[in-house]
Order: sequence, then structure tokens, then C-alpha cells
Amino acid sequence: MLELEHGFRVVDVATRLPPADGTGGPGVPTITADRLEREMHQAGITGSIVFPPSLPEADYLAPNNGVARRSVDRPFVAFARINGTETPGQTATDRLRNAVSGREDRHTSPSDVEKFAYDDRFHGFVLDPAVDGYPDEDVLAALENVDLPVIVRGGVDAPPETLAETLLGRSFPVVVGRFGGHPLNRELMDEMIDLLDEYDDCYLETSFVRYREQLERAVLEHPDRVFFGSGAPDCHPNVAVMEILTLDVSEDMLRRAFSKNACRVIDALAPEADNWN
Repeated sequence: MLELEHGFRVVDVATRLPPADGTGGPGVPTITADRLEREMHQAGITGSIVFPPSLPEADYLAPNNGVARRSVDRPFVAFARINGTETPGQTATDRLRNAVSGREDRHTSPSDVEKFAYDDRFHGFVLDPAVDGYPDEDVLAALENVDLPVIVRGGVDAPPETLAETLLGRSFPVVVGRFGGHPLNRELMDEMIDLLDEYDDCYLETSFVRYREQLERAVLEHPDRVFFGSGAPDCHPNVAVMEILTLDVSEDMLRRAFSKNACRVIDALAPEADNWN
């Protein structure tokens, strides 16, 4: 594919890097780090946050380390995927399940959070509540202590109301993936945009948001709170970049969404951190 020509610096906060052996799980495209780097270059993306795909009942230590290892000397910024024991909900069954669901070896512990945070290979965390569950209070306290960004996949199985109850309002920045409405749920996307008025340290990323109305609304109403995310490798980054380029917003707002906003929150994406060139 031809390289996409545009005059913007673009950083991507939503890129999965599957294991090199193809064991990323069902529905996860097989892609090498070299090919992913080439596709990002074609799209004009200068830096990408990468993390392993979510896997049911997985121990993420090895996948996280694999992502960090393959990020060396590439324009990749590794985030560590975490999981938890908590199931959101207000029913008696939900409360009982949480009361008896002790942390197992595969679950992220407070000490795991600290190890990842003080390992200079990682610059934040990623959570997919539909697969990974939610962290318990001890792990949330550890996340607050280390104060690194957390990217959380939002959607019908992790709606804005639940994210507000479990993660938002903490001391660490939360980047809600897919505008909180995956797959293609306009109502949930609008609810998530509304929540930006209430939570100052909450941000939205754009991967798989195919609706111009919601994209433009978020960028116009909250120009400092939208981060570009490609959703690669499921979506080619060229496609994701073009969706933002065609919005009817000012060039300044495009620059904010493409890089300035994310660089303000995630230091490793800032231009001065581009030490892979």
C-alpha cells in the first residue's frame, strides 16, 4: 500500500502486538513486529502504544515481556496488560462472587503493578474488562500509587456507567477505548462523551469509532480529551488515519487528536522521546 501523505505528527494509543508464535487467541490476526512497523510507517504514525491481546484466564507476564522485547529499537511504547478478580454488578450473586473470588497466581497483584511500573520497558497498563475482569481495591490502590495511564477497552460489556463505578475518578489517567461503545453502539459512545464533563482525568481513543457524528462531537466539545487509536492490526492504520483526516474540524483540533493530547498524558510518546530513529 502506498504511504499516506499528511502533514501531521501521529501517535497511536491502540495497537495490539500478538505473540510472535501466533498464539494470540481466536480472532487475533497474525502479524510480525516488522510488518506492523511497516504499516505504521505507511500511515505516517511516528509512535505506537503496543500491548498483548486479551486472553481468557491468562497469565500476562510472558506476553507482556514479549511485547517489551519486540518494542526495542522500534517506534513502539510497551504497556503491560493486567487482569483482576472482580465482576461488576449489584446483584447478590455478583457480590457473592466477588467476596469469594480470591486472587490466583494468574491475576495481577499489587506487587506486579509496582514491578511493571518501575520497569523502564513499560509506560502504562491496559485492561479489557470483558475478558480480564476488574482489579480489586488493593490493585487499584497500587495503580494510584504508581500513577501511570490505564487504557481500558469500553463497550457493551464494559459500559460507561460501570467504568465510572470502578475506574474513573481515581488519581491515574484513564483512556477509554473505542469511545466506550464497542461494537458501534452510538448511545454508549454519547454517554461516554457526556462523562468527560464529570471526570477531568478521563480520555477517549478513537479506534473502531465509525460514526462521524460522535467523532466530531467529541473533538469539538472536548478538543483536549481525544486520542487517536488505530485498532491495528484488526484495522489497517491507513484507514484509521483517514477517518480522522476527513472530519470537519480545524487543523489545530486534528493536531491535538493525532498527537498533542496523548503526548501531554503519556510522556513516552512525546517528540523528545523518539529515540528509536
